[in-house]
Amino acid sequence: MKIGLDIMGGDFAPQATMLGAIAAYKMLKPNEKLVLIGDKDVAEAIFREQNFNPDHFEYVHTTEVIGMGEHPTKAVVQKPNSSISLGFKLLKEGAIDAFSSAGNSGAMLVGAMFSVKAIPGVLRPAITAIIPQLKGTLSVLVDVGANADCKPEYLPQFGTLGSLFAEYVYNMPNPRVALMNIGEEEGKGNLLCQAAYPLMKENKLINFVGNVEGRNVFEDFAEVIVCDGFTGNVVLKLAESFYEVSAIRGIKDDFIDMFNYEQYGGSPILGVNAPVLVGHGISTPEAIKNMVVLSKNMVESGLTEKIKQAFQ
Repeated sequence: MKIGLDIMGGDFAPQATMLGAIAAYKMLKPNEKLVLIGDKDVAEAIFREQNFNPDHFEYVHTTEVIGMGEHPTKAVVQKPNSSISLGFKLLKEGAIDAFSSAGNSGAMLVGAMFSVKAIPGVLRPAITAIIPQLKGTLSVLVDVGANADCKPEYLPQFGTLGSLFAEYVYNMPNPRVALMNIGEEEGKGNLLCQAAYPLMKENKLINFVGNVEGRNVFEDFAEVIVCDGFTGNVVLKLAESFYEVSAIRGIKDDFIDMFNYEQYGGSPILGVNAPVLVGHGISTPEAIKNMVVLSKNMVESGLTEKIKQAFQ
């Protein structure tokens, strides 16, 4: 297994990505190799500082980087030798089995769609995130930003993608799937939710349990919560702020600690033909390490093939 990592992506790259790669190496098996994509000279300098043998990794050298503020589509096209573009080239060619980056998230989404492309039958790939539950478990929130505007038929597919991810990567058998809404009753919500509800109810690939309100998101209601990407992104960033606000206020709580994004690593783009993960722009070494581990788990689970089978 070869896992590609963009070492130039992220606000604290390459220092954070390199330290994360070192931490991830210690958790990989001998047949699991990290392929570092970026400036090899800078990487080796950091390894020397850390007294770490650079021969533990493979390298694809480039000094070109897609900046966090660049236009995603233009950057991917105009910078074919950037670390993100080269990562997707390797992924498309099968030289690596998964690719992850904490760099420009828009470029990661565009790169995934242009290179490995959407799985046949998937109308729109979606990005997932993990939401803690009060009882100590986790739920999957999908979509959290790939599709700000959605058609009703997208949401049942998000439910299928999230359900497969929850079952095979997080070992949640027959996960319950709920639709984010402003009321529990069928017929509630905006036009999107009203139209999506019966479609989700008819979806035989998911265990649909109805609507979930915002106040119940952290309760044991469903393992998969579906919404459009605009709503999901707002919920995710609000949830992430709990940990930061608690730290500022000096509040220490085990449940609040579960909102620390570092422990979940990155957010998978589900529905494309290979495992692709987008890390937080402010990813620390711990977050990078966990993103690599999640990449490995996604490859091992055979999730991509299971999604292909579901959408045949």
